This record gives sequence, structure tokens and C-alpha cells, in this order.
Amino acid sequence: MIDGFREAFSLIIGGDSQLVEIVLLSLRVSGIALFISTVIGIPLGALLGLARFRGRRLSVALVYTGMAFPPVVIGLFVYLMLSRSGVLGSLNLPWIPRLFTPEAMIVAQVIIAFPLVAGFTMAAVQGVDPALRLQVQALGASRWQTTWAILDEARVGVIAAVVAGFGGIISEVGAVMLVGGNIANQTRVLTTAIVLETNKGNFGLAMALGVILLSMAFTTNFIILRLQGRSFDE
Repeated sequence: MIDGFREAFSLIIGGDSQLVEIVLLSLRVSGIALFISTVIGIPLGALLGLARFRGRRLSVALVYTGMAFPPVVIGLFVYLMLSRSGVLGSLNLPWIPRLFTPEAMIVAQVIIAFPLVAGFTMAAVQGVDPALRLQVQALGASRWQTTWAILDEARVGVIAAVVAGFGGIISEVGAVMLVGGNIANQTRVLTTAIVLETNKGNFGLAMALGVILLSMAFTTNFIILRLQGRSFDE
């Protein structure tokens, strides 16, 4: 165990090429997925939190369901959709991602992160004092200006929604394993590499990857707690 920790920190400090490659791919895949989820999730969350329309309850229920959906099931869904015999894979269009590529992993992670971003954004918007909306409208603000003012007031919760989305996908293993295949130098990310290296008995590299993943998870939770105005002394 001690030797494993020594080797792990040696790999981290020494900047092992394999370790760096896995970390960079993980950040690239999760970063792109988070960006797409944010672009879609924040407007939808704001819409669900502010507007009243037919089908809203169903939409909210779907978002909440997505927040609790098992990632491995999402991976299975994306796998079936993108496989050669699947609905999308059979179309053989150049812009449709192929299985066992970073693009397929991004699709899976977008589906995982999007409900988290939208759901937390909706909760943050609904938590804004209703009097603010009436005050802004009384000053002659348009619908978009009113929405922007409410989002600005709820910005802490919105940022927390984005951070929560990142935390949900950077630590996910089932979906990316299914659609990515854990291929060396192509689709191997932090979580899938940890599983593989542990099974191979390469505990040094597995622990190094684990330390980095735990550091990311800790940083994510720390940011959320800070945004919520809490302290670790509570």
C-alpha cells in the first residue's frame, strides 16, 4: 500500500506521459460536454422556473427523472442509438458520432449533465424573491431583461448547477466505458483507466489516477459549498 502511494505521487510529480494523456482527455471530453449542457440547460432551467405553459409539469418531471437516471443506462441507450444497427448509426451520416470515440463519450456525458444543470438552475431561479420580478417589470423591463435580472440574482445557484454538472460527469464510469470502450490513447479517461489498471494489478498508476480524480471531486464540492455560503467548520 505504502509503495503504491509512493509510486502514485512519483508519477504525478514526474508528469508521467500516460497519466497526463488520460487527464487531458478526461478534461477535454467532460469540458466539451459541460459546455454543451450549460448552453442548453441554463435557458431551459430558467424557462421551467419562470414560465407557466402546457406540458410544464411533464417537462419538470422529465428533468427530475434525468437527474436521477443511472448513467450506465444512459450509456446503454447511446450505445444502441449509435451502433451500426441503431437508429442513428444506421444512417451513416458524417456528423453522427461513432462508437468508441471521444465524440460518443461526449454525447453520453451531455445527456448525464444536462438534467443536472437544468434542474439546479430551475431551483435557483425559483428561489429568487418574486418581488424582484415585479419590480423589474414595473420599471419597464422586457421579458428578456426580466429573465436576465432574475438569472443575475440567482447566479450563485446557476454557477453551482454548472459545477454540479461537471462533478456528475467527471466521476462517471459506466456510460463512458460502454460507448468509449476504454481504448488506450483514444478513449481512456480517468475512471475507466482506474478500473483497468486496478484489474491489471498496476496499483501505482491506478492510485495516481484516483488521487487526481479525488482532487477534482473535492474541488467541485468545495466550490459548491463556497457558493452556498457554507464553511467546513459547520
